[in-house]
Amino acid sequence: MIRLLIADDHAIVRQGLRRIVADTGDITVEGEADGGLQVLRELRARPDGYDVVLLDISMPDRNGLEVLKQIRREFPRLQVIILTMHAEDEVGVRALKGGAAGFVSKQSAPTELVSAVRQVAAGRKYISPALAEELANHVSSDERAQDHRALSTREYQTLCLLASGKTLSEVAAKMALSPKTVSVYRSRLLEKLGLRNNAELTHYAIRHRLVTWGEGPHPRG
Repeated sequence: MIRLLIADDHAIVRQGLRRIVADTGDITVEGEADGGLQVLRELRARPDGYDVVLLDISMPDRNGLEVLKQIRREFPRLQVIILTMHAEDEVGVRALKGGAAGFVSKQSAPTELVSAVRQVAAGRKYISPALAEELANHVSSDERAQDHRALSTREYQTLCLLASGKTLSEVAAKMALSPKTVSVYRSRLLEKLGLRNNAELTHYAIRHRLVTWGEGPHPRG
């Protein structure tokens, strides 16, 4: 039997969640909480009393993500599903990074909620198709944002100088190198960053605040 703690500040929501799992046969609601602090008190009073927590992210006394962080510290084996009205791309990524085992919108079908509870109770993650897509986009964005950190010092200097509007000859003079050598650095950094030309290079540098219009390159870091 999967023992569930429902945490939501709206009694009608808690009642609805109880009804959803009432006929499953393998899930039982062992407790309720109407706020983040009550969640922690309940778990501390019964540290072995629950398998899964359905945790609303918006509660009056303490944010669900803060409660999640505390649960992860005190009860690392307890599985937590974040339950929210927010769209996946608003808090889903943050919730999973914070240690949630799953993320379910209150607009989801009851069958999805039941599947999520069963899946996380079995030690697996539950991710909706919408959140999976957002996670993929997020990871891709993070990797792209860090690409310039993999550049050599010379490649990084070339990137910043070209993005600030200098020509190859001016960059060469600034770096005390030949234009041919600077051209090699430019080709390498374009390849590493997946860029095609100086316009994309400039856009990349400005987007990641390596340079700004009217300014030279920022210090590396």
